[in-house]
Amino acid sequence: MHDESRRIEERVQRLHDQRIKTAVYAATVPFEVGAWQAPGEPVPFEEAAAASYEPFAMGTPWGPPWGTTWFRMRGQVPAEWAGKRVEAVIDLGFTGDWPGNQAEALVHRTDGTPLKAVNPLNQYVPIAHPARGGETVDYLVEAASNPDILADDFARPTPLGDKRTAGDAPLYTFRSADLAVLDEEVWHLDLDVQVLRELMLELGAHDPRRHEIAHALDRAMDLLDLDDVSGSAPAVREALKPVLSKPAHASAHTVSGVGHAHIDSAWLWPIRETKRKTSRTFSNVTSLADEYEDFVFACSQAQQYAWVRDHYPQVWARIRESVEKGQWVPVGGMWVESDGNLPGGEAVARQFVHGKRFFMEHFGIETKGVWLPDSFGYNAAYPQIAKLAGNEWFLTQKISWNQTNTFPHHTFWWEGIDGTRIFTHFPPVDTYNARFSGEEMARAVRNYQEKGGASRSLAPFGWGDGGGGPTREIMERARRLANLEGSAKVVVEHPDAFFAKARAEYPDAPVWVGELYLELHRATYTSQARTKQGNRRSEHLLREAELWATTAALHALDYAYPYEELDRLWKTVLLHQFHDILPGSSIAWVHREAEAEYARVARELRALITEALAALGTGGPRVFNTSPCDRAEVIRTADGTPAYVEVPASGSAPLTDARPPHPVTVDGRVLDNGLVRVEVAEDGTLASVYDLRARREVLAEPGNLLRLHTDLPNHWDAWDIDKHYRNRYTDLLDASSVTVDEQDPLLGAIRVERDFGKGSKITQTITVRAGSPRIDIETDIDWHESEKILKAAFPVDLRAAHSSAEIQFGHVQRPTHTNTSWEAARFEVSGHRWVHIGEPGYGVAVINDSTYGHDVSRTVREDGGTTTTVRLSLVRAPRIPDPEADQGRHRFTYALLPGARIEDAVAEGYALNLPLRVAEAAGAPEPVVSVEGEGVTVEAVKLADDTSGDVVVRLYESRGGRATGVLRTAFPLAGAQITDLLERPLQDADLTGGGVAVALRPFQILTLRLRRG
Repeated sequence: MHDESRRIEERVQRLHDQRIKTAVYAATVPFEVGAWQAPGEPVPFEEAAAASYEPFAMGTPWGPPWGTTWFRMRGQVPAEWAGKRVEAVIDLGFTGDWPGNQAEALVHRTDGTPLKAVNPLNQYVPIAHPARGGETVDYLVEAASNPDILADDFARPTPLGDKRTAGDAPLYTFRSADLAVLDEEVWHLDLDVQVLRELMLELGAHDPRRHEIAHALDRAMDLLDLDDVSGSAPAVREALKPVLSKPAHASAHTVSGVGHAHIDSAWLWPIRETKRKTSRTFSNVTSLADEYEDFVFACSQAQQYAWVRDHYPQVWARIRESVEKGQWVPVGGMWVESDGNLPGGEAVARQFVHGKRFFMEHFGIETKGVWLPDSFGYNAAYPQIAKLAGNEWFLTQKISWNQTNTFPHHTFWWEGIDGTRIFTHFPPVDTYNARFSGEEMARAVRNYQEKGGASRSLAPFGWGDGGGGPTREIMERARRLANLEGSAKVVVEHPDAFFAKARAEYPDAPVWVGELYLELHRATYTSQARTKQGNRRSEHLLREAELWATTAALHALDYAYPYEELDRLWKTVLLHQFHDILPGSSIAWVHREAEAEYARVARELRALITEALAALGTGGPRVFNTSPCDRAEVIRTADGTPAYVEVPASGSAPLTDARPPHPVTVDGRVLDNGLVRVEVAEDGTLASVYDLRARREVLAEPGNLLRLHTDLPNHWDAWDIDKHYRNRYTDLLDASSVTVDEQDPLLGAIRVERDFGKGSKITQTITVRAGSPRIDIETDIDWHESEKILKAAFPVDLRAAHSSAEIQFGHVQRPTHTNTSWEAARFEVSGHRWVHIGEPGYGVAVINDSTYGHDVSRTVREDGGTTTTVRLSLVRAPRIPDPEADQGRHRFTYALLPGARIEDAVAEGYALNLPLRVAEAAGAPEPVVSVEGEGVTVEAVKLADDTSGDVVVRLYESRGGRATGVLRTAFPLAGAQITDLLERPLQDADLTGGGVAVALRPFQILTLRLRRG
């Protein structure tokens, strides 16, 4: 037989694209259209319905950036269409094929009922099936003219990312708005041909099935009447039935399809637009559920449900109906799909607390899995946190984006830092926006790493990132692929069902230990520094507010614990931990609003703290310590003078000026407090840091070296930092001034000023305080660089085999060598409040109050010694998607802690991030709880969320070893229970001597519920 593959493939493609697809709608008549441009921000339906509409012609430009245009569309179904399937088909002037980053619209009835959304891949609205001739159709369409920020694949900066700079020129040209008859036979033929053609092209040239499909398609095309596609469609479909009905091989891979619509809670659009995106996508989903009884849709992010509940009650009611029918599946159990690295441990716990409670309260459903496909890496505490929140499985996908190494598993047990394991799946289809194309199905089978051990994977299907969701075309593809020879089998089902089958099939799946590090998007640890600082400050202020509100509730009869205020503020902070807000990868509008929100949160939390402390009574000034560690340090009083105070963990003490054993001396550029001696060089670097206790020099080379690197990644400016950034740099060694800033027996400080780059300025105050080896570097930057990153280096005379970086409820160790491609790929990593390096007998920590990105490297010197260098990433200057990212003022502090053990790093990390607070208070209440025992660290103290008055305490082991101790209370203790993160009892706690006995394995998290006597 002659090879006619090319002729057949080209023939099928042309007939499909030019004749079959264009005949899907058999007849059309245009709507009569009027338009009204809403002024400013979006308006309620009632306001739009009362507006005056001007006639609007097709082909007319419309839609300024971020604007809202309402269209009134009126039409009448022709009499000859009676009995047919009639739809409205609307093309707003769509560009490209991504629903989430351009014009979108929500179609309403005239009574305000939302019907369905339209976007470039879902342009229809069902009207009647069968239709009645003469039926009047009257719609109001809310159209959003959101700009295409991704135009040209992020090739250049754009001002469109903020309404303030976007201008007002129309972005789109309205193409068509029609009543149309859907020719169902042609529509189904279109899908038959698509599925077969795509399958054919994925099969090998020597696979008989490929040629069988090709010749079947060729014969079927002979039956297609080009002058009557509609009339000949049934015969063409009948000819294709034999190849469409051949069953899949018994050993074929099974793909569990789960409907999905990944909606970024903010990214290339502001939060206010996401609220509308949810209404549009969720309207589409509930409409699809009405059409397909076998449809299952999984949706995470409780925050988005709350928006729909509050702003679109009719859509909310339809969601509830779909949930009751089992077609809509709440998943994930988090308030938002947060970043996987940057939120603090307590914040990750609260993501689950608030998310799972929302789903239980509104749907009576407790979600069983973590649904987090698109975060930029996943911290090694997740397995334990997830299990403590009642989860059984974990789903991710983003690791498929790795630049260097292919992740070796798709189904595996993920083991966290404490030893907890959770069953985890990583879809081999390599997308969370699947559409069941032939290429996707072949890729899922080809990629699947578990061949021979397991035979099934999951595929989230539906258009996403900006929403859109599944379509009827995708559902039809799934039906055709349910049992088709040459393809994997598709079954649409609940993700819980998939995980149950996968675990039963593969109980001895391999184990991956530690973090799921994404070898990409490493700059998200640093971009938009003010957003990250706002999050860090908010997390610590929330801790303060809860502790002192609990203290006041226990000691002041007339004080009411602020349950509602704290709940609302927590949810605001959790929202902004979304994986495109906190990482710094959103447009300017998003980060401008985030900074304003963090400022508001800070004001409200400070007011709550002040109110709680005032409830303890007025009197002399007292010092309050929110840290879980005892403190003895220098603070500033109200008039700015320093004072040395000693304050117990989570408690308070009178403001008295105690005296440390050794005063601070300042001799030229040398600071000495009897513990460390610091010499500042003429160029402003640290020439020497000498540990007087250990009698050793800490630095191998000048420390606090500021290095300005050129920083232009190959792609994704705000997301990525590529290894070549190291090759071009300038060391900032030209100090404009190095002067003594303060000289007092309690503290000494040297101020260093530098001008550099394009008008940037950095002022650093290097401070040594009495009684502490910690060397603080208070930093004030006026930043005006472009495509640069600023790093601060501490080359330490240590041979450290690994670095330890704080993460949620513990720390993770990373090798300092680059023996393998896995270590080499970790050239930029994340950490929270501290990074520690050490060799047996001696260690050094670098502490920070708002920095996450860093790198650690090791070199051997000519003298045979080893230098281990810790470099903090201070600030970046990407231009896409926010051309003004990070420009302007930044204020933060980082510190060097010589002679540090891990427990010292933990204590000083808390101390730097939780400054002692001075307030007028007459009472001297004992700490609500106190701990006897090393390594047992209190992370949260609050009243139980059920308003019972019980006290809830969250503890964890912070050193990485076993810990035992006793938790004591300042109130009569009537009983204690160990609970999960949602404060539900798991078992009774052991009481001993009026306290609670605590025994923790390394990095174990323990939540105690204490009943007051």
